[in-house]
Amino acid sequence: MVTLTDAAVNTLERVLAKSGGAAAGLRIAVADGGCAGMKYQMGLEAEAGEDDAVLTFGPVTIFVDSNSQPFLDGVVVDFVEGVEGSGFKFDNPNAASTCGCGKSFSAGPGGSCSSASPSSGCGTTH
Repeated sequence: MVTLTDAAVNTLERVLAKSGGAAAGLRIAVADGGCAGMKYQMGLEAEAGEDDAVLTFGPVTIFVDSNSQPFLDGVVVDFVEGVEGSGFKFDNPNAASTCGCGKSFSAGPGGSCSSASPSSGCGTTH
């Protein structure tokens, strides 16, 4: 499933602490959209959903819904800081191509596209 680097865990621990206990964890999901067909989404959640995979990385809990799980299998999430800014970086072995910003992707043959709906944009590149 999803793996977090130490830098991502440290950053998320600070973000969750700032929520004052309102957030139990972070949801990572995949949705239609972005310039490559599918986009990553992240957001704080108060609790896990019924069909969520719940992953724990020390003090950080991640929720992944069942529809997103095939697209996130093997993904490594890192937090990077650089001259151009800082943010989360997704290294997705299921991505056949990615957008220049790294926030969207398409999964190709042999990837997780087999479980995608025809409207998912899977296999398209822009």
